[in-house]
Amino acid sequence: MTERIKVVGAGLAGCEAAYQLAKRGVPVDLVEMRPKKSTPAHKTGKFAELVCSNSLKSEDVNTAQGQLKREMRRLDSLILRAADYARVPAGSALAVDRDLFSDYVERTLRSYKNIAFIEEEADRIEPFTIVATGPLTGEAMCEAIKEKTNGEFLNFFDAVAPIVEADSVDYDLAFFAGRYGKGGEDYLNCPMDKEQYYSFVRELVSAERVLLHDFEKRDVFNACMPVEVMADRGEDALRFGPLRPVGLIDPRTDRRPYAVVQLRKENVEGTMYNLVGFQTNLKFGEQKRVFSMIPALHDAEFVRYGVMHRNTFIDAPKVLGEGFSLQSDPTVFIAGQLSGVEGYVESAASGLLAGINAYRRLRGLPVFDPPATTMLGGLVKYVRTENKDFQPMHAGYPLTPELSEKIRDKQRRKQAYSERAERDFAPFAEEYEKQ
Repeated sequence: MTERIKVVGAGLAGCEAAYQLAKRGVPVDLVEMRPKKSTPAHKTGKFAELVCSNSLKSEDVNTAQGQLKREMRRLDSLILRAADYARVPAGSALAVDRDLFSDYVERTLRSYKNIAFIEEEADRIEPFTIVATGPLTGEAMCEAIKEKTNGEFLNFFDAVAPIVEADSVDYDLAFFAGRYGKGGEDYLNCPMDKEQYYSFVRELVSAERVLLHDFEKRDVFNACMPVEVMADRGEDALRFGPLRPVGLIDPRTDRRPYAVVQLRKENVEGTMYNLVGFQTNLKFGEQKRVFSMIPALHDAEFVRYGVMHRNTFIDAPKVLGEGFSLQSDPTVFIAGQLSGVEGYVESAASGLLAGINAYRRLRGLPVFDPPATTMLGGLVKYVRTENKDFQPMHAGYPLTPELSEKIRDKQRRKQAYSERAERDFAPFAEEYEKQ
């Protein structure tokens, strides 16, 4: 085998992809512009730099995050080996010493003689390239991506409302209806009385917010107004905005509610709902606290919290084909947050799959496609399923098919999802390892 594969970007996804290729004997060009040229978010020129938290989230195997890690370890993930090496105490979470983590990744990659390290900013996409340039992808690479995807499907900021698990909504305190009876029962409405509404607004406007980088503020806030900023404009602003109750009658009272939070399906299966109009810049813990004040969401499980930040990503369902490759060119792969996944481990997971599949495509082998019931398979399914309002997503059980039986207890339900994922992944991985 003499063909080389280029990996653009030495972040989590790019490093994982390069490792998966190199250990299979594929010559790799790993292209990284840092430290010659940095981004507004990076502080060093290290490989796999963790620019935000040092936590890779839960290791509990009865959580989606824990199951994802279990599947990735089975496939020999470099990023998780580095995390295990650099681990610091953090309870059930996998947290790391940033420097030890990055050093382990770079040391491992530099030990491979078939990886060439190129310090430059890539500005074109050739056949057999994995693009993993991250949420702050430069202008030249953005233009190259546009050329490969017909210029229509590239987004530059992430402003998404929180998403909750459908099973965690209290349906006794909510009702299905469209305004004035139009549109059928497209929305799940969560009513609030006067006291509940004003208590909610008070907590919303005083909640702690994330500080945006200077380079993010213009793009994000021009896109849409955070719900807490709207509430700052007056205590009734939300009642005349996204929480307006007009055209809705609560069947429990036969009256119009004082205010209504509307939920809309996030996926075809209806396992996830987003809070309509709730783009927010609140810290995650504050979102959980404040949004749980909505009566029907008092025990809500958040699949994803709202975010507003600079984030370059493709409209994956319109762009991606099998194995994180492009529909327009199956020899080109997109990995990391650029591909429409969210989070450190998810980015590494996409890099792992892109690396494996670039190798398999080079060898004429079928695509490595994990079952949809696994967490890796759930991520693949999400980025390839049609969604007119596509936004990046992190791992969660609602990305996988519903369980065959209804389990009301949350912990037992999560355990059942995890057991099913492991049961389906084990034989799949065994068969793959024979190839």
